Amino acid sequence: MRVRRGRVAALVFLAVVPSARVASADVTPKAAAVCFLSCDTLDPSKAGQETFPVPEKNVNGRRLVLHVSDADGMAWGSVDNGTTGDAVWLDRSWDGGSTWEGLLGKASVPSTWTGTRTLMYNVSDPRNHRRGLLRACGDAGAVACTDWVYPAVCDVRCDGTDAGQANGGTEPVPATTLSGRVIRLHTDKNAMAWASIETGAPGDEVWLDRSWDGGSTWPGGSSLGRVPVASGAATARTTMFAVRDPRGRLYGGAVRACGRAVSGQNGSCTAWARPAPARASAAADALMYSYDPYTGWWPSSWWNSAAALTALTGRRDHQYDWVIARTFDQNKGTFAAGQRSSDAIEGNFVSRAIDDSAWWGLAWVAAYDQTGDQRYLTMATTIANYVNQYWDTGTCGGGVWWDRERTYKNAVTSGLYLRLAASIHRRTPGDTVWLQRTRTAATWYLNSGLINGANLVNDGLTADCRNNGQTVWTYNQGLAVGGLAEAWRATGDTSLLDAARRLADAAITGLTRTGILTESCDVGQGTCDDNQKQFKGILSRYLADLEAATGTASYQSFAVKQADSIWLDDRDALNRLGQRWAGGSPNVFDWRTQSSALDALDAAG
Repeated sequence: MRVRRGRVAALVFLAVVPSARVASADVTPKAAAVCFLSCDTLDPSKAGQETFPVPEKNVNGRRLVLHVSDADGMAWGSVDNGTTGDAVWLDRSWDGGSTWEGLLGKASVPSTWTGTRTLMYNVSDPRNHRRGLLRACGDAGAVACTDWVYPAVCDVRCDGTDAGQANGGTEPVPATTLSGRVIRLHTDKNAMAWASIETGAPGDEVWLDRSWDGGSTWPGGSSLGRVPVASGAATARTTMFAVRDPRGRLYGGAVRACGRAVSGQNGSCTAWARPAPARASAAADALMYSYDPYTGWWPSSWWNSAAALTALTGRRDHQYDWVIARTFDQNKGTFAAGQRSSDAIEGNFVSRAIDDSAWWGLAWVAAYDQTGDQRYLTMATTIANYVNQYWDTGTCGGGVWWDRERTYKNAVTSGLYLRLAASIHRRTPGDTVWLQRTRTAATWYLNSGLINGANLVNDGLTADCRNNGQTVWTYNQGLAVGGLAEAWRATGDTSLLDAARRLADAAITGLTRTGILTESCDVGQGTCDDNQKQFKGILSRYLADLEAATGTASYQSFAVKQADSIWLDDRDALNRLGQRWAGGSPNVFDWRTQSSALDALDAAG
């Protein structure tokens, strides 16, 4: 494989490549443009990479070439050594090559030229959970096409790997039975899957179905590895197939095992499942299922997206660094009210909601820690300076206003500011300004009245600067713990670390039921709103930060207990994690609850 302007590791393709048929019956109507990192019809001059993963095709002496940029997730075709009127285009299939959108970007060689090229088209569609195949086709006195690109999915292993090479094995869902046969779904620690049939008869068959949209559809993913029970045998198993496609940015694939008896009932399938190579990795994949790579956020919650990005970044897994960059690039500009938040976003992630702005500041601190890219720290500092404008000693002696209208001084905004100020100081060589702001913010917080007599943090202060007695939310407790721990790192003042420990200990005893973190809105038949769904994970994140600072074994034990409960009692077969960490109903599963639980799983290591 030849590579220009970038390197791509060679892959072994184990699936059968669909033939280059061009019969009109196989051509599907042209669909709407696909948008991933860019929309279809991007000019190839803007490609970040150029590779040639399939052989070029000779058509009556003309060179038909498929060019691919994995960096962009796009491809284009070209024809060379041609004559006027020769044409080149792309075909794109969403069902493994059975049908396709044809004539994409068709271009003809102009007079006096000897070649031309198409525009770029997306190979896959992670925004809508579709895996595509793409090939270049041309007409130069005859019609021909290159092979389809990337017919096999490759992750740690590629489609078609023998199941004897599995890295361990588990059965994520119960087996299904069929006329005395037992059909099982197996997955391993590499997120590979295979199917088996037991107590069968010669001629029985077993296979996998693979879906990229949670089991709603599976075009191109039906009957994978289909194999019969051999003569004289009673069992059979398929080869292994990948359930993650990192190249296509498809992380949330689902599989099921299916079988057919040679006589009797026609067939039966297990439930759909996603592999769980490791708890936090599986949770991160399920979180990515809800990410919109084109708009670069988790629709449709603004501050929650900042918290979700921070949870994903906390994985310290560089395969998600593109998500950090994409979120930054797509959202650093301005947005009218209603596009990202009920408030207008005024550029640099700021709005009239001071707390929302600070959440993004912490997200970019985490992004800087993960990548070392200075632009993220610069953005975090810009946001911190904006938030600092709302530190006001004229009311309650200090603290940060919750909104631009200066209506409320509350725990969330002041806790965010404390953590952000200390973080900026620690990452800015030679800084003294943020160090002093950290000292001031920490002293004010501890004496503000936000912390009640049980060492729990109430929501905010009254107009006359007293504790308002409103709900103790877990995220306020977590921000206080995290802010004081980071302030200790910044200042060396051990009294701040002692205070963080007091608040952490109070949370473990005062914000739990049977040892599991429980939000007040979780209790009884209550449900939490979209903001509250995210809260418990933030406390978990900062308890883990305190454990890292102190080495306190009880904090790690607490984290493990939360993770075990989430995994055993608050998870479905697609690794979706709910609001109620202890399980029970009513329960809610969405990307906010997923992000919150991911923080907890990461906290457990």
